[in-house]
Amino acid sequence: MIIAGTVPIRDFPLTSGTPALNGDHLMLERLRIPRSQGTGALISAALVTCEYLKTSAPSVVVAGDIGEGEGSRKIYDYLIREIPRLQPSVLALHYCLPDLDLMRRLWKSVEKCNPLPFAIADAGSMYAAKAVGIAKKFDILTPDLSELSFLADPDAQHPAYINKHLFAQEIDKAPDMIATAYRLGHAPKVLLVKGAVDFVAREGSIVDSISDPDLPALEAIGGTGDTITGLIAAFLNAELDPVDAARLAARSNRMAGQFARATPATKIGEIINCFPAVFQEHLCRWSGACVA
Repeated sequence: MIIAGTVPIRDFPLTSGTPALNGDHLMLERLRIPRSQGTGALISAALVTCEYLKTSAPSVVVAGDIGEGEGSRKIYDYLIREIPRLQPSVLALHYCLPDLDLMRRLWKSVEKCNPLPFAIADAGSMYAAKAVGIAKKFDILTPDLSELSFLADPDAQHPAYINKHLFAQEIDKAPDMIATAYRLGHAPKVLLVKGAVDFVAREGSIVDSISDPDLPALEAIGGTGDTITGLIAAFLNAELDPVDAARLAARSNRMAGQFARATPATKIGEIINCFPAVFQEHLCRWSGACVA
């Protein structure tokens, strides 16, 4: 499994390898990555889940980028060059500034893998996938409601430019927007829409909606969307079906918030630390994915 994304640290070099948890940080080649949100939260969630499931830890590719694009381009270039050699079973693409030409070239490299990896995209990588017309080639995308509006817009190249009527109606019209995204070819095989209700859709049909436990505080905690993507990557790495991986990620994230007694002041690391207890109590019942 490969997880790729930027971290908001100026001059953080392009670095690849297997990270390790170390308190509030990840350690990667003697470099520290905060777990507080973004790619660090995603990697942390995947690491904790892989450890519980006794599967191989993810390899990661990270670089610093504070909005100027240099780190993002380094990640794209590395993956374009190395993906055919690495042959990952799971590829999770996260925060990178959308570069349409580089995303096209990256997908051409991915298509050289045999078999193709399970491909997940969130954040900037999801925006680039939609903009270049390859969203439907991914296995899972994980938009929130505003990002779903972007996927359902036939013209927008970035979420900042979605039609206002889509954004205004997103809460009430999520099922309609899911159907529209699929009809336009802007949705993957499986779509997990994150929000007050999490919707799981496959090939245009909603197959599950998850709203329990209802924890509005999670909406205010930075990183809770990132952890869902990390959970999905780890569950796919354990060879779960993509729909099951999406369902389990949504349920686990909510239940970890309940275990942590989440408030808007709760840090994402506190929620990640609750995943093993959630798995111990609920994973067998939810999926049969028991670990001796």
